[in-house]
Amino acid sequence: MTTPLPGAPADALASSPSEKKAAAKAIEKHIYPDTRTAGEYADEKTNAAVKEFDAKDGHGWATSTALRKAHKEWGKQVKSLLERLGQEQAILTSTNNMFLNTDGGAAARLRPPSALDDF
Repeated sequence: MTTPLPGAPADALASSPSEKKAAAKAIEKHIYPDTRTAGEYADEKTNAAVKEFDAKDGHGWATSTALRKAHKEWGKQVKSLLERLGQEQAILTSTNNMFLNTDGGAAARLRPPSALDDF
């Protein structure tokens, strides 16, 4: 069995329906909102730093330009991470539903009808 991350235990992947549901809930309730909040906090602080180093008399610091460029890349990465978290949450939720539907359908096809089904 492969591990999800180097050094992580082999059983670290969520595979049961309850583990998938818990992982999806953790993304929805904690990981996604906390990531968005951290990104917004970085926006505020970086914008303040850019403004502080920006030109006041026509002669700004190179630091302001570098921070602006780095902040633009940071914003792209935060957006990408939030999109990925949303996708992972949707996948965890839909996978659980897909397995439930598939298992139920397979069980219905494998078991022959019984006279007791009507009771």
